[in-house]
Amino acid sequence: MAIQWFPGHMTTARKKAAETMAQIDVVVEVLDARLPEAGSNPMIHELRTHRQRACLKLLNKADLADPEATRAWIEYFNKQPGVLAVAISAKKPGDVAKLPALAQKLAPHRDDAFKPLRLMIMGIPNVGKSTLMNTWVKRRVAAVGDEPAVTKSQQRINLSPRLILVDTPGMTWPKIEHDADGFMLAASHAIGRNAVIDEEVATFLAGILLERYPTLLKARYGFSLEGLDATGVLEAVAKKRGCILKGRGGELDLEKAAMILLTDYRSGTLGRISLETPASRQAMLAAAAAKPKRTAAPEPDDRGG
Repeated sequence: MAIQWFPGHMTTARKKAAETMAQIDVVVEVLDARLPEAGSNPMIHELRTHRQRACLKLLNKADLADPEATRAWIEYFNKQPGVLAVAISAKKPGDVAKLPALAQKLAPHRDDAFKPLRLMIMGIPNVGKSTLMNTWVKRRVAAVGDEPAVTKSQQRINLSPRLILVDTPGMTWPKIEHDADGFMLAASHAIGRNAVIDEEVATFLAGILLERYPTLLKARYGFSLEGLDATGVLEAVAKKRGCILKGRGGELDLEKAAMILLTDYRSGTLGRISLETPASRQAMLAAAAAKPKRTAAPEPDDRGG
C-alpha cells in the first residue's frame, strides 16, 4: 500500500513557516539519523532555497542509528552548498550546547546583540524537535510525546540578546513519492497509525533487517534465519513470543508480532539500525527511475469495423 499522511493543520503550518522564513537566518532541520533523506521534508528544502537560507542539519537519535551509516550521511550532506550537518542526541545537553556556534558559522554576519542570530527549528513529526527545544532552553517549553504531530503551532523564544529560536510544528508533505519512504517513515513512527497497516510496515522493516542486520535479529529473538523471507521473520517473532489468536486454532497474531518488532526497533532494543544509507538511497532512486511509467489506457476506437 502507498502511505500518505497530511493532516489539515499542516497546511496552515506550511503557510506560517513560509512567512516566518523571511525573518530568520538559518534553518535548523531536525532529522532522524536512521532515515535522514527519507525523513527530509522537500517543502522545507523548497522554502529555504527560495529564501536562500543556510541549513544546519541535525541527525538526531544518532545513538539509535548505525554509526557507519551516520558517518556516510554526514559526509554526504556536508558536500551540499549552504549545509552543515552534525549527528546529535537531543536528550544530551552537551550535544545541544554546540549548536549555536555551528549555526553561527552559517550566518557570520549575525554576531552581536544588535543583530541576533535567528534560527528556525523545522522537521517532520516525532523526530525530536520538542526534546531539542526543551534541552536547548533548559526548561519545558514544548510538549513531548511518542506520537506524531504533538506540536501544532509556532512559538518564538528569545534565548538571549544574541539568539532567537522559532519552533515550528512537525510537517509532512502532501504526496510521498516513493513507497519505501512511506514505510520508513511509518516504521519510525513519523506517520500516524491511522494511515498505516502495522503488519505491512513491520514486514517492510523485517526485510531490511534480514538483509542488513541479520545478526541483530538473531540475537534479539533467538531463531534461525535460514530460509526465512520478511513475512517468515514476522511469523517467527509471533511463534517465539507466543502471539496466538484466542479461539482460532493456534493461528498466529501477526498484528501483535508486528508491534513487538516495530517497538523493538523504535526503542533501540534491537540495536543501532539505519534504514537507509547514501548508497541504498541512490540504488532505490535508480530502481524507481528504471520502472516504466504507467500510461492511461487508450480510448476505445468507435469507428467500427
